[in-house]
Amino acid sequence: HRFFWSEGEPAIKRFLALADFYTAAGYLVELQLRYHPSAEQEGDLAAWEAHVRDIVHRFGSNPRVVAIQVTNEVNITFSPDSSDGSYNGARDALIRGVIAAKDEARRRGYRQLEIGFNWAYRSEPSAESSFWAYLRDHGGKDFLGSLDWVGVDAYPGTVFPPAASDRGRGGLVNAFSTFRCYAATASIPESVPIHVEENGWPTAPPERSYDEQAQVAETMVRTVNDFRGTYNISDYRWFNLRDGDTTSPNFQTQYGLMTDEYQPKPAYPVYRGLVAELGRRYVKPRLALSVRCRSGRWAARLGGPDIGQVLRAGFRVGDLRAAEDATPPFARSISARTFDRDRSRWSMRARATLIDGRVVGLSRSIGRCAD
Repeated sequence: HRFFWSEGEPAIKRFLALADFYTAAGYLVELQLRYHPSAEQEGDLAAWEAHVRDIVHRFGSNPRVVAIQVTNEVNITFSPDSSDGSYNGARDALIRGVIAAKDEARRRGYRQLEIGFNWAYRSEPSAESSFWAYLRDHGGKDFLGSLDWVGVDAYPGTVFPPAASDRGRGGLVNAFSTFRCYAATASIPESVPIHVEENGWPTAPPERSYDEQAQVAETMVRTVNDFRGTYNISDYRWFNLRDGDTTSPNFQTQYGLMTDEYQPKPAYPVYRGLVAELGRRYVKPRLALSVRCRSGRWAARLGGPDIGQVLRAGFRVGDLRAAEDATPPFARSISARTFDRDRSRWSMRARATLIDGRVVGLSRSIGRCAD
């Protein structure tokens, strides 16, 4: 979040450290890669593409970095700090950045890394028509073929519409419906899923009470769940975990489920309960390890119904290890000639890293392998 191009190498190093910190703790990471150029960078699309490719190269090698949102809210042109649309070349930065990011991810074999952009619900209708027509006229098949998802940012009852008597349900449904209508203009098919990248409702007692935030959170999250099939919604993020400044008179700093000192608001346990009830439940993938003896070498190979979830695999027997394989069908061989001849059996082990960052271990008992 707020990963600005204009901040250069110091920002890259800062975000690399953050990505390592979070992924080491077991979390998945998505980057919001901002255009936000300096005066010298503004409109230099070749330099921007090079920057995007560099980011993919440096972050995508971490298997738990799973998505990059290229640019932020380019359809918004009046808020350069929060959105990229007011900068020269922003629309082309979105299109060319998405293409460059996906091309680099494919070239380097980062199959876990999904690429998308986001749209804020919503600006003035004529501006929206111009934005989506531009994507239609300048995107083309390379752009469409590079999209794994498109994000929707929606704050009914706070931003647009500014007041929602239905407590967010109608506003969210209209956001998804409007997005699909505009996206069709740009030939983005409904098979490209929606990520609800930003959705929230800030507090500011007494006008915006903590209890009211909890009620609105319940309504909005359940609305997303109710309509996820209708609009192909695969992901949801609440904005934010904690307040920026709980004491500020500006309610825009108080979207958090917690105060700025990490004290839970009533919405916090509500949201945790919704995640437990509605969130996707991961099950162990169905993988199998097969082993054969061939000319004095053990040949190991991964298979099974969920082999498509594997990013790379490594194999070993005791201290003997084969190089990792990052290309299906994920197979390697290990020489059996150096095995302890006094033993009759060993354990062949495989370590499969999945595209979502999880690691699965498998093992097979093996006997002697004759030359």
